[in-house]
Amino acid sequence: MGFAGDFLCRIAGAITLSAAALFAGAAHAADLPAPQALQRQMPTPPQAFAVYEPHLSVGDRHVTIRYVGWPAVAVFERLLGGNWQKRGEAVEFRALDGYVSRLPVSRFLRERAYLVFARQDGAPFTVDNLRQNEKDVPLAPWYLVWDNIGNPALIAEGARNWPYQVKEIGLVALSDAALLPKGLDPRFRPGAALAKTHCLTCHKVNGYGGEKFAGNLAEIAKDYDRADFLRLLLVPAAQREGATMPALSDRLPEAERRRIAGAIFDYLRAVPVLP
Repeated sequence: MGFAGDFLCRIAGAITLSAAALFAGAAHAADLPAPQALQRQMPTPPQAFAVYEPHLSVGDRHVTIRYVGWPAVAVFERLLGGNWQKRGEAVEFRALDGYVSRLPVSRFLRERAYLVFARQDGAPFTVDNLRQNEKDVPLAPWYLVWDNIGNPALIAEGARNWPYQVKEIGLVALSDAALLPKGLDPRFRPGAALAKTHCLTCHKVNGYGGEKFAGNLAEIAKDYDRADFLRLLLVPAAQREGATMPALSDRLPEAERRRIAGAIFDYLRAVPVLP
């Protein structure tokens, strides 16, 4: 049967195919099909890609995993249509648990990313998310991984832009109007950008962001004092027992982590809470 067919047969029936994903022509959003269905649409079979798995890598110890899937740009071309890179400013990834990741189109033209559905070694398609105190986290139906081996910048970034349980992709325009409402002092704009990068895949500010947690982070943060909020961002488990929120990347210098946490707090305290 061969490498690709063997993997696809192993997972056949494990992921429900959404018929909406199989429409022809250009699109701005698409449910991701099950791997066997996508195989019928892709011009090449799935391949194995080696990456440093950031959820398992700690400090200078990098854990290499070989995942199976397709280059992300090839999937975008097939599901979002030709010239997909000209149809939006960012690619949006929506996960089963409400996590929303929006990554600039330009990044996919500059760095190699892959949408994967299995491990080459046949091990369960799960990961221990060490920074969030979670074990055997399912990655299906799809997991976005980056070719970070030999790329110090991607290694330093950690797992921030590796969404898993991805069910839908789309192209979106980016507007920061909700994050930068009228009356906000311009000196808090850098803090808004940092909150967008580090917080708003799970949380929302004034309606902008992920859907994993309820509530307006701008309102929630106003109930914290500075020291407690910084501890929450730097060492979540120390501030809240059983916390699954990831800390700011420990691959950044400690002074930079504290600077980022402080800027996010100052922004959230300053931004007006919109209805």
